[in-house]
Amino acid sequence: MKSAIPSLNLPAAPEAGGISEVTPAEGLRAVLDNLDALVYVSDLETHDLLYMNAYGRKIWGSIDGRKCWEVLQDSASPCDFCTNHLLIDAEGTPSPPHIWEFQNRLDQRWYQCRDQAIPWIDGRLVRLEIATDITERKEMELALKEAHEKARAAALEDDLTGLRNRRAFFELGNQLLKQSRRSGSPLAIIMFDLDYFKKINDNHGHEAGDEVLRHIGQLLESNVREADIAARIGGEEFAILLADAHAVQASELAERLLELMQKTPVRYRDVRIRPTASFGISALHPEEPDLKNLLARADNAMYQSKALGRGRVRIKP
Repeated sequence: MKSAIPSLNLPAAPEAGGISEVTPAEGLRAVLDNLDALVYVSDLETHDLLYMNAYGRKIWGSIDGRKCWEVLQDSASPCDFCTNHLLIDAEGTPSPPHIWEFQNRLDQRWYQCRDQAIPWIDGRLVRLEIATDITERKEMELALKEAHEKARAAALEDDLTGLRNRRAFFELGNQLLKQSRRSGSPLAIIMFDLDYFKKINDNHGHEAGDEVLRHIGQLLESNVREADIAARIGGEEFAILLADAHAVQASELAERLLELMQKTPVRYRDVRIRPTASFGISALHPEEPDLKNLLARADNAMYQSKALGRGRVRIKP
């Protein structure tokens, strides 16, 4: 099969030592066929494949007058990620080269592509693409990104309960507070501390205490909305930031959680532990300076609950 390659007006190689003269087209074809990258040319409008080098033919086979999407993607229609429209401007003039990365759907390899519109030997504009396999590099990048994401997730999660930790509570909570201010929507906070938790550890051991904390984490996961932020902020202290909620809704949730604690004892070995908690609630004020101030008011209400006998809910205006 003869490949149509534009004449580049390269000087012919001189004969020497009996070596026959090589035409510019043959020399260019030799260069392209020895590149460790895919090079192909397709009609910018019809998508007919006009040329593919040896690297491409080895992977995708002969072009046989087919469309680029038929050969390169084994598709029945143009690719939804085709970049042809980026290669010319509104007047139909070739634009600067477009460089991008993508994963080929057929061989699942990653390629860095350099696409450019160029004039073909008959004057029409065609698409020239040079695609270099970057799979190893890309897989390393993706693995590193995943490792960073896992490390970040671990840094924001409480190992024991699976809830957010204190750092995550303030990081995400401040974002939620800013969003609440922008939209003018209400925001409420619940803070609670498990009552007599030291006695649980002293009487049954720290493993029992850990089991109680895990149980509380499960209760929160099951009863808090996805839009809210539930966190263990230290020891046996927990906090919940409720989006688009007033103190009344927060109080209802706190009462439900308190009731669930009493109705669902923690089974540890041969004992049943019924934890209780003291709850404090506060709602965002228009002049609230920051999340720490909101949390401090809820903390104050929580200590009022403890002073009144524990196992109850108090609201701090």
